[in-house]
Amino acid sequence: MSSTPTEILIDLSTAILRQHNERLECRLVGEATPARAKRLPFGPFMPHQHRTMEIGLRHWVREQVGVDLAHVEQLYTFADQGRHASEEAAHIVSVGYLALTRTHEARTPEDTPPAPDDGDWEDLYTFFPWEDWRQGRPEMLDGQILPALDKWLEKDTQAADRVRLAFGRDGAQWDEEFVLERYELLYEAALVEEALIDQDAKGAPRPQPVLGRALHLDHRRILATALGRLRSKLKYRPVIFDLMPSGFTLRALQNTTEMVMGVNLHQQNFRRLVEKSGFLIATGKTQRARGRPAEVFRLRHNERTERPLSGLRVSTGRPKPSGK
Repeated sequence: MSSTPTEILIDLSTAILRQHNERLECRLVGEATPARAKRLPFGPFMPHQHRTMEIGLRHWVREQVGVDLAHVEQLYTFADQGRHASEEAAHIVSVGYLALTRTHEARTPEDTPPAPDDGDWEDLYTFFPWEDWRQGRPEMLDGQILPALDKWLEKDTQAADRVRLAFGRDGAQWDEEFVLERYELLYEAALVEEALIDQDAKGAPRPQPVLGRALHLDHRRILATALGRLRSKLKYRPVIFDLMPSGFTLRALQNTTEMVMGVNLHQQNFRRLVEKSGFLIATGKTQRARGRPAEVFRLRHNERTERPLSGLRVSTGRPKPSGK
């Protein structure tokens, strides 16, 4: 009979996000195997070396992953049983963090090429394809997810109201911030691989469909928490600029905002919003992309302590409710 673990270890698990090549990417580590999925970067909290968790986080991320972080904030503490592989092991408590990092500087003729990034960066929406509405309402919502949830609700009617609110049904609006709520429901309905792995240990069947790519342990849950927090945060804090290089065009800023929110924004409305915010200063440079050269801007408040306590107040023009 296995003994109860008495040792508790604290890991700092970090969802590191960046915008790059028209994608919102997350940093992963490890090799995917049949028995183990890739994972978010994580490292131990060592209080004898670091005064705070954030100091420790920045230190090991720089040492192990080679990324300098801009915005960092703590999400939640994840301490569920089953986070460790064996009952013999110490119980692992994971403190989840959202961290943002910038891509290379805006390219102008006098720029030198940026150093190549050999890190394992992957498109965040491969893990949450139902969250990306930039090409319209994802077909998998009506083709796979909602029918599967309806079948699950036949056995668990108490979750019906949560499904209605999270997935924007029966008069409710789709709220882009409810990333974690949607993932949790898919987990409870055993529609994500992580739930199937957990239930297989108890001999549970493997229902279909299995949605999105899995991550190690509860790392996809942490990533869902990070995306939902970022979508909410950029509306009332200027964190979007922590994903931007020091010089950028308004088109690039809008593209990055759309990547995060998972929707397309009206160009003229977005530009009026940015101009009204007073966040930007023209650099006098231009950047040639598609069509005519575009003006390059920079953030007016380079020091974080000088930034205004407001965000872009982006209105996504939320998709109409689904009656399905």
